[in-house]
Amino acid sequence: MTLSKKLVLLREEKNIDRLELAKILNISYSSVSKYETDMRFPDQEILKKIADYFEVSIDYLLGRTDLRNPYNKNVSSKDDRIFEKAYHHLYKSGLPDEAVKHIDEYIEFIKQKYKKIL
Repeated sequence: MTLSKKLVLLREEKNIDRLELAKILNISYSSVSKYETDMRFPDQEILKKIADYFEVSIDYLLGRTDLRNPYNKNVSSKDDRIFEKAYHHLYKSGLPDEAVKHIDEYIEFIKQKYKKIL
């Protein structure tokens, strides 16, 4: 999905119109319209503002991932969490049960070790 289509989708999910989004991003209505119709691409600063406002990653906006925000579990959709869980289990595919158990134990060990830092 292109940035333009994602921008329309995200804006409609928030139930705001182009004018309201333009005000939020401190840009013109015309700019928002051009972003949504693939006539123009936002610069780096506007891309950051869009990502921050909609609580999605820039990678999501650019189509590099289908996860809206893999770094923030609070804003991920149910589909994002299911996809992420499946993705994280790929590395275990084809391993014996004992190896999978060791991997899971090691992951838990690392989580506990660095819990204070996170």
